[in-house]
Amino acid sequence: MGMLLEDKVAVIHGGGGSIGAAAARVFAREGARLFLAGRSLPRLEAAAAAARAEGAEVTATVVDAMDEAAVERHLEEVVAVAGRIDIALNAVGFDHVQGLPIAGTSLEDYLYPVAGYLQTNFVTAKAVSRHMIAQRSGVILTISTPGARLTGRGLIGNAAQSAGLEGFSRALAGELGPDGVRVVCVRPHAMSDALATSYTADMFGRIADAGGIPMDDWLDGLVGTTMLGRLPVLDEVAEYLAFAASDRARSMTGAIANLTAGALVD
Repeated sequence: MGMLLEDKVAVIHGGGGSIGAAAARVFAREGARLFLAGRSLPRLEAAAAAARAEGAEVTATVVDAMDEAAVERHLEEVVAVAGRIDIALNAVGFDHVQGLPIAGTSLEDYLYPVAGYLQTNFVTAKAVSRHMIAQRSGVILTISTPGARLTGRGLIGNAAQSAGLEGFSRALAGELGPDGVRVVCVRPHAMSDALATSYTADMFGRIADAGGIPMDDWLDGLVGTTMLGRLPVLDEVAEYLAFAASDRARSMTGAIANLTAGALVD
């Protein structure tokens, strides 16, 4: 069989982050032409170099995925160069407070991830959907977390953000389906190899600190909640994203893909 994404044009917002960069490498290997967007040019260039090593044509551009006008301008440029957009992945991440009880959480800290994740996904999906509706095809990919289904202290902002994003993805799939556009939300767990990035390590470290336990013990606790006895890794998530974006998954839309290694059961 041929490459999954041969001749596809993919835009990855948050392309310099851990999930975005991993997806870029796999998308590149599977034949996609890539346009990476994010706020950190050095991280974008590193991700672009790794994707180019897989043989892909890659363009990296500094774009604030919270800015409607900036996102729209960038996507117009992509279409002007490549002619279409087949895949749009929003892998933008926000460092936010977790681990504290509601009494110790400020309104600002609670709302930060809710507003951030929901705004950027609205902005990017709205902008790209116009192009996908016009061509009557395309795939929009979103990233959630197990917080959408978990309970317990310290998850309140993450839970609201993730559940909101999953609801947004389902509703968008219903709206865009008649125009031939699919929407798939992928829900991985914490990924141990994502700790290689200081951004992720810092956030996980603060969650562990808030719980009063060493981060290694905290991660071991997460592993203990999974059926597979391990956490997912970045490449596994990226491989699934490539499949979901491909024509082999063309009957899949409105789905919340469970990649939690069995921490959640659907």
